[in-house]
Amino acid sequence: MNTQFRKGIIEMCILALIARKDMYGYEIVQNIAYYTEINEGTVYPILRRLTQEEYFVAYLKESTVGPARKYYHMTEKGQAYLGALKLDWAEFSKMVDEILRGECHE
Repeated sequence: MNTQFRKGIIEMCILALIARKDMYGYEIVQNIAYYTEINEGTVYPILRRLTQEEYFVAYLKESTVGPARKYYHMTEKGQAYLGALKLDWAEFSKMVDEILRGECHE
């Protein structure tokens, strides 16, 4: 799969996961890894960028099994961005499905 295309999809998945509940980085990696091969080196740069762009805020929370963890919480700006991405994805996937089914308009 094209690397840039994959990163865009992973970004949308990260946004969707954090929209459901605040999560820490490794927890996000584990959730996505259930579906596809992924590593922390892919997720953490996306988390940093999305936080810098104010789609998330980060905060530390004490852990019972080690050092404090950095959790990510979605902002209103992040919710709006995810909503726009979902609309884009719905339109794009509909188009691809139609083409794959041979419903092209010539």
